[in-house]
Amino acid sequence: MTTNTVLLILLSFVIACGLSFLLYFYRAKTKLKVNYVLAFLRFLSIFLVCLLIINPIVTSKKLEVIKTPLVVVADNSSSISVLNASKSAQSFFETIETNKDLKEKFDIHTYQFDNDFRAFDSQKENLNFKGVQTNMDQVGENLKSSYKNTLFPTLIITDGNQTSGNDYIYSFGDNTNVYPVVVGDTTQFLDLKISQLNINKYAFHKNKFPLEVFLNYSGAKSLSAQFTISQGSSTLYKQNVAFSKLNRNAILNVLLPADKVGLQIYKARIFSNEIEKNTYNNTKNFAVEVIDQKTNVVLVSAINHPDVGAIKRAIESNAQRKVTVVKPKEIKSLSDFNVMILYQPTAEFKSVFESNKSAGLNSFIVTGNHTDFNFLNQQQQNLIFKMSGQNEDYLSDFNTQFNLFALENLGFENFPPLQNPFGNITVNGNVSVLLNSKIRNLATNAPQLAFAENEGKRLAFLLGENFWKWRLQSHLDHQSFEKFDVFVDKIIQFLASKNSKKSLVVNSELVYYSGNPIEITAQYFNKNFEFDDKARLSITLKNAKTKQTKNYDLLKSTSFYKVNLDGLTPGIYDFSVKELNTNTNYSGRFEVLDFDIEKQFVNPDLAQLSQLATQTNGKLYFTNQAKDLIKNLLENDNYKATQKEIVTKKPLIDWVWLLVLLSLSLASEWFVRKYNGLL
Repeated sequence: MTTNTVLLILLSFVIACGLSFLLYFYRAKTKLKVNYVLAFLRFLSIFLVCLLIINPIVTSKKLEVIKTPLVVVADNSSSISVLNASKSAQSFFETIETNKDLKEKFDIHTYQFDNDFRAFDSQKENLNFKGVQTNMDQVGENLKSSYKNTLFPTLIITDGNQTSGNDYIYSFGDNTNVYPVVVGDTTQFLDLKISQLNINKYAFHKNKFPLEVFLNYSGAKSLSAQFTISQGSSTLYKQNVAFSKLNRNAILNVLLPADKVGLQIYKARIFSNEIEKNTYNNTKNFAVEVIDQKTNVVLVSAINHPDVGAIKRAIESNAQRKVTVVKPKEIKSLSDFNVMILYQPTAEFKSVFESNKSAGLNSFIVTGNHTDFNFLNQQQQNLIFKMSGQNEDYLSDFNTQFNLFALENLGFENFPPLQNPFGNITVNGNVSVLLNSKIRNLATNAPQLAFAENEGKRLAFLLGENFWKWRLQSHLDHQSFEKFDVFVDKIIQFLASKNSKKSLVVNSELVYYSGNPIEITAQYFNKNFEFDDKARLSITLKNAKTKQTKNYDLLKSTSFYKVNLDGLTPGIYDFSVKELNTNTNYSGRFEVLDFDIEKQFVNPDLAQLSQLATQTNGKLYFTNQAKDLIKNLLENDNYKATQKEIVTKKPLIDWVWLLVLLSLSLASEWFVRKYNGLL
């Protein structure tokens, strides 16, 4: 307390004594023994009120010794056990953690990491070296946010082989000195390795799909290896690859035939006559789903027109499309076709429309000066035509809000006009307009290219002939038909798809790799096709070979439900997702391929860890150099403990207790006066 505070307390004491004496002795009419009690109670009340006003503060100081944190991080990934370094890593960790001299100088904090970074208490758990991924980037990022404005050493007991995340060299803060402790045998062994395969998930039937292969070699002598790709017992590709001390890498670009429809499993392998320590990384399985996207389009036209040839060429620019041009009376069956184009339909097309009622093909209707619009009104209700006998030229206006499928504006506003009879066109029902029509610069508020979808059936309308001029104009603008043909192909792709809305939508991959995340997501929609966040989804998983069955619940996220199936053994699995309230089901199948990325290494990454030590002003050590590391840490003057003065200020008496005493003293004084008849 300050001197002023002490003087105020003494003054309060004097004032309280003086007022008590004045009230109960100096001005008292009667001299009673009870006045001594009353005078004391009044003194106490006045003194407590003064203390509340003064609020005396007591200040205390103490010195606290703050040790420099020593962060010890252990790599708990399975690559440590693959390199036969589990015991040495565990032993080194325990040596550092239990060293008395280090405990005296440092505040030791222990952590472990694999795919995640977390605190580690050796009293409650042990390092098991079973992590399926290694992410050292997480170590640097977490330490950077946890230890700020403090220079501290970090010991990382690891092989330095990272399998996920960003480059850890630049993840650590400027205040961190990293001392990598290398585990594993650093002796260079001869090793051939398929380090990476780049491939698309899907390929089209009867096409060839590309595969990019990255091969690595570790060794001192030159050798010749053979790379093969096989499917079952058949070898699809074979190539000899030469490696040497100076030529350690090779990139192969392979084209494989997609001869079979469905999920195709392949095996890539590299081998030589030399003996290798690790042959697991010589083989890698991969999968491709081959899709039969062949679309047969029938183009029905009763007249000869350049548009027919232009449409046929534009569609067949995609090798997966085939167009058959027929006259209305030549059609016997629509079962061999996927999409139907009706060019300027008239009453002659009546049999075609009748046949399509049972076939259910999505249609593309093109109108023009020869179209019978009264007949067309009878066959569909999406667009209602009231046309005159006068022909008109219609320009195009691109609708930027169109969202049925992605499409860029090819400059439709500058395309030649299409001819169509003048009249009134009324949109009826669910119609999305891609191109609006206009006469010169006057908007007609009528569509020119529109799409409709009713009860799962899709329709497209192009209102106007001379479509062939658009294709030529696009070639003039872009020096190629490609962009325009892609535009037509997207229309056909939209019509070829028959995606109806489903209440239960499940997303899963056809192939997963063991060791990687295996997630299946699902969405459940109510009758209004709104996401139902109260659904109860479960999944039944069955191994196709062992017939073992497991059940899991799907957990709700923001806009979907998810289940994590990590840890499944390689094999084929059938699954069924069920909504328990409505018994809605979805069934599927996926395959887990054998691949453990942590088994790809034969040596620790000495070069990367050495660079990390240099980058952070640390030093590289090995597991047999524990004494040298401890000595360095103990003798390093940069890691001295600091003294911190802690100043604590608190009230002399808690104000709550002052109020309680004040209340008791005032109440006691009142009762005593009341009892003695002094009120």
